[in-house]
Order: sequence, then structure tokens, then C-alpha cells
Amino acid sequence: MNVLENMMQDLSHFNIKDVVGAFVILFVAVDIIGAIPIVLSLKDKGQTFSTVKVSLFSGIMMLAFLFIGEPMLNFFGVDISSFAVAGAIVLFVMAVEMIFGVQIFKDDGPSGSATIVPLVFPLFAGAATFTTILTLQADGYAATNIAIALLLNALMIYLMLRFVNQLERFFGKGGVYVLRKFFGVILLAISVKFFMANIVKIIETIGAALSK
Repeated sequence: MNVLENMMQDLSHFNIKDVVGAFVILFVAVDIIGAIPIVLSLKDKGQTFSTVKVSLFSGIMMLAFLFIGEPMLNFFGVDISSFAVAGAIVLFVMAVEMIFGVQIFKDDGPSGSATIVPLVFPLFAGAATFTTILTLQADGYAATNIAIALLLNALMIYLMLRFVNQLERFFGKGGVYVLRKFFGVILLAISVKFFMANIVKIIETIGAALSK
């Protein structure tokens, strides 16, 4: 009964504005538009992947981390605000990569099936996405709203993979380049916002502990 009550209480936190906000933030972090050139490169190399499996597995991994991410951090003695600050730095570095076209994160993952690696992990359901999920939680977004935003992003991943060739023809190489830069600037602003908000929380926590 308590489980049902908790689920109903969480559903009562549904807020369309928060869903849209979380969706946009996750959409930028997952970098679905920026992944188009990577997907096209994999296809040019003759690698195959399942569109349904990539989107399904990505959604499952993101949802799983939404619910086990915080308990896992607690196990290691790390609070959400501290992780969010670290996450904001990761998002900042990602934004720098997108804007300036530099590679800071090394592509040192294991080789294998294009469906799981590199598409599901680390491209879509990777460190940046996991960091953003916990950062959203630290910023006060309800799990229900984040979960819906994750499912919508999984749908966007499916649509992108399904129509990637058409998207390339529609945007052109120049259009994909411009979109990547645009979303990079947005991600940069989001990372600064998250960093400042959670640094303030950490300072307030330290101040409260010292005043006791």
C-alpha cells in the first residue's frame, strides 16, 4: 500500500512545464542532433544496428539510472549536490567540445556491436546523460517529469535513427554543423546554471553545519 501511495504521490507532481524543461536539457545532453554525423559514419563503415533496440535499450538504461542513481551515490557517500557540481563541469566540457570542435573526452571505449557500443553506450546512455539525470534531480525536478522526458528522448533517438538519411539531406552537412554549435551554447548556459545553483546549496550546507 505504501508503494502504491508513493507512486500516486509522485504522479501528483506531474508538471508539463518541468517535463518540457527536462526534455530540452536531456535532448541537449544526449546530443541527438550531434550524433547524426556519428551514425552516418558508422553506416558508411558498413556497421549495422537495430533502430528499435538502440532506442529501447537507451531508454531502459536511462530510466534505470533515474531510480538507482541516487541510492548508488549514497552507497559511496556522495550527495546529489556534489555530484551535480561535478556533472555541471562535465556538461561544460561537452559544450566546449560542441562549440569549438575539439575532442577532450577520448573515444577509448571497447569495440563491438554498433547497437550497444557505441550507440547505446556511451553515445546516448552515457556519462553525460547520467550526469544530467542526477543534476535534474538535484535541481528539484520530480522523478515523474524526468521519466517522461527520458521516454520522449528515447522516442527522439528512434526517430533520428529511423530517418537519419532524410535528416542529412534536409539539414545538409552545414545545417548539422550549425545545429551542433547552437545546442553547444545552450548546454554551456545550462551547465553554468547547474553549477551555480548547486555550489550555493553546498555552501549553505557547510554554513549550517559550522553554525551548529
